Amino acid sequence: MSNSTFETFLVSGLLVLIAAIGFLAWAAWRWVDRERDMETLALRGVTYELRHNLKRMLSELAGIANGTLQSEINIVPVVHPQLDALLSRPNEADRKGLTLIRGNYNELSAHKASLRAALAQQADISVSANAAVEAAIGSLASLYLWEEHKGRAPEDAQSTRSWDVRDWMKANAFHADLLPGLHLRDQVVERLRQDGMTLTPKPLTYTASEYYAKLYDRKADPDAPFWKRKSKSIDEAALEQAEPDVDPIQATEPMPEEQAQYAEPEVQPNPEPIPEPASEPTAAEVIDAAEETPTETASETTTPDKPQTPGIVH
Repeated sequence: MSNSTFETFLVSGLLVLIAAIGFLAWAAWRWVDRERDMETLALRGVTYELRHNLKRMLSELAGIANGTLQSEINIVPVVHPQLDALLSRPNEADRKGLTLIRGNYNELSAHKASLRAALAQQADISVSANAAVEAAIGSLASLYLWEEHKGRAPEDAQSTRSWDVRDWMKANAFHADLLPGLHLRDQVVERLRQDGMTLTPKPLTYTASEYYAKLYDRKADPDAPFWKRKSKSIDEAALEQAEPDVDPIQATEPMPEEQAQYAEPEVQPNPEPIPEPASEPTAAEVIDAAEETPTETASETTTPDKPQTPGIVH
């Protein structure tokens, strides 16, 4: 074999080897990419599956509440093939979130079974229906965490406005009045708060009138900004206990004259009222009282003479 032929064979072999390696790399990348896409679609399928089951559950509870659903045949069992397929193989999703959704499914299935039994026996269904409503609200909270917070636990989810939760429910057609006598969106928000998620704004502790009416001592509040109550020493505490109680009125110092003229006058207590006569006096009593009154003497009524001025002849 000549040198030129050997070089041609070597270059051709290298090109084929490079093409084979490139094809294998592309096939591996395509396989990984398809697996990632399939996993994403499976996770979306879990979301769609849970949303569909919850809407079905809420519509059945609404029918029980308004009396349109009276047969156990109308209560459909809960099925979740997407979740079972995702849990049957390893994936990169948060297994804690998937396990929580599986627990919600088990709870919904148990409550549906109790509803079917109560309807079949025509027994009181209120207790089973209330428990099913609580399970549906908890499942809605899990669905929100799965979609918006990647399946994190409530205490690990980031702080969110409560109106974002309401907007999410509105976008997914979970109406507030879906269940009679219950505001569904408020209940989901409160369930997330109870589970440990931080939702703003926080519920009010006081009304406006209660807040402004309470006595607020900045120094007595241990959480006040820029100040905290200083712990008293033993000597100061003993001194306060030893001080006698002094009447604040007696302990006040007299006002100086400059301030006394601007001070408000003291209000005198009302004098005792003069007792009124039991009955009006008669004419005879008035005449007798006038006679008993002494008349004024002439000396008192007449004016005294002026003293004589000396040097003047009268």
